[in-house]
Amino acid sequence: MTDAPGTRPPLVSHVSVGVSDLARAGAFYDAALAPLGVRRVMEHPMGIAWGRSFPEFWASRPHDRAPPSAGNGVHVCFNAPDQAAVAAFHAAGVAAGGRDDGPPGLRPDYAPGYYAAFLRDPDGNKVEALCWVAQPAAT
Repeated sequence: MTDAPGTRPPLVSHVSVGVSDLARAGAFYDAALAPLGVRRVMEHPMGIAWGRSFPEFWASRPHDRAPPSAGNGVHVCFNAPDQAAVAAFHAAGVAAGGRDDGPPGLRPDYAPGYYAAFLRDPDGNKVEALCWVAQPAAT
């Protein structure tokens, strides 16, 4: 099956992170994702989903019923519309019980114009908000 030009779905349908306390995770992600235009779109006994119109990101109890653990090297990056949204994501996440893992700012070692902030949610999962900013022309 081929997709019509411009109609290809995103590469990833959704991402899930394991959490120990759904209410705590819900409060954290409600606050941190709101500045990115993301809202809670579904609740299930095992998890909560956020997205713009469908479940794109889940915080859920681990499927194996074991305690959650943050993956070594794993993180989720959310697109932000601008630098103000990146900063608001970071501030709201810290205020809602997250931990700073990199304040808002340019990350020129990643790529020119890469502007991001990093948080650890209450269970230690690493989440990021990113926007691209124009770089001044080299002189």
